Amino acid sequence: MTIAEAVLIAVAGFLAGGVNAVAGGGSLISFPALVAAGLPTLDANVTNTTAVWPGYLGSAAAYRSELRTQGARLRGLAVTSVLGAGAGSAILLVAPDAVFDAVVPFLVLAGSVLLALQPRIAKAVLARTEAGGQGQTAQLHVAIFLAAVYGAYFGGGLGVILLAVLGIFVADHLQRLNGLKAAVSLLVNTVALVAFALFGPVDWGAVAIVAPASLLGGYVGGRLARRLSPDVLRTTIVVFGVVVAIWLALR
Repeated sequence: MTIAEAVLIAVAGFLAGGVNAVAGGGSLISFPALVAAGLPTLDANVTNTTAVWPGYLGSAAAYRSELRTQGARLRGLAVTSVLGAGAGSAILLVAPDAVFDAVVPFLVLAGSVLLALQPRIAKAVLARTEAGGQGQTAQLHVAIFLAAVYGAYFGGGLGVILLAVLGIFVADHLQRLNGLKAAVSLLVNTVALVAFALFGPVDWGAVAIVAPASLLGGYVGGRLARRLSPDVLRTTIVVFGVVVAIWLALR
């Protein structure tokens, strides 16, 4: 890796950590930067998943007060999340690289669309939870399993998917659902991290650059969150994501 490529992924990691703290969608920055630095798309995906893990840990820790009284609920979803993440990781590692190369532009585009819809999803979740709506437990576990499969396979927009699922099937306050989303996201990412560290083509040199840069970006982003416009930032990332999806499709 050249110095220029190292600087590129360091800056991308910093920006990804910052936008995750403000609006979410940081992987739409760090993943294509790793590809631009010369990593194959599958290698970039597993490397990105490994590098952003500390951010999931920090997010779950930030919601520990909201999680303290949801132990039984979280334990009920933990097994489903771990099984789904295991399946998603296995699919990614076992399937031919060409399969991921073919679907990744659509995954990036899907992540961009989910990020664009994030405010509406959050508003719908809030309205539903205030109304006391709640679905069936079996349906909740099926939806969480599928979300975990997606999260381990690619992960862009996982938080938005989980918030929507929890909002549909669990009647509770939005901040408590956000805490549950953070914990489930951490579980999914941890399973993927272990699987990729043991069996995946992780570029540990890139991880050593992106991970601390992302942590620093998350800290700075958290400090600046109240001064920045999440809507403007979200729109910028969505446009960037669409451009990246087109670029990946044409490579």
